[in-house]
Amino acid sequence: MDETFSITPTSSAPLVTIAIISAVLIVLLALFAFIGFSSRNVKYEVSDSGLNIKGGLYGRFIPKEDIAGGEARIINLDSATELKASIRTNGIGLPGYAAGWFKLKNGEKALLFVTDKSSVVYIPTAQDYSVLLSVSDAEGFYESIKRWE
Repeated sequence: MDETFSITPTSSAPLVTIAIISAVLIVLLALFAFIGFSSRNVKYEVSDSGLNIKGGLYGRFIPKEDIAGGEARIINLDSATELKASIRTNGIGLPGYAAGWFKLKNGEKALLFVTDKSSVVYIPTAQDYSVLLSVSDAEGFYESIKRWE
């Protein structure tokens, strides 16, 4: 004669734990998808009022008065090693994409949106940080910033 016995039913704790882990994974997946999307879709808008960085987690508006346009320049981070990011303080650092707050090798605080190290626009600000941007038309962007002088 065979007899079958069931496990003693558990509380709902395992199901709640699985639900929480699943929710965290879904949020992380959405965050990674957003980071991937924003790495290709950040826009820089130069207007009479300032620089508006649109998109990404670190987008912001920087008033024209706070930008030292006369000190802006186009750099190659492979040769301008003092302006390379050395420590990520609050940002995203992936191969081919750096966005957010970093400390540069020269000790300066900087907001980066860098995808191509060979052509980066370096913009000092009056707010105690600099901005480093990869721009598809670096020369045109640089000329727009220089017009504020």
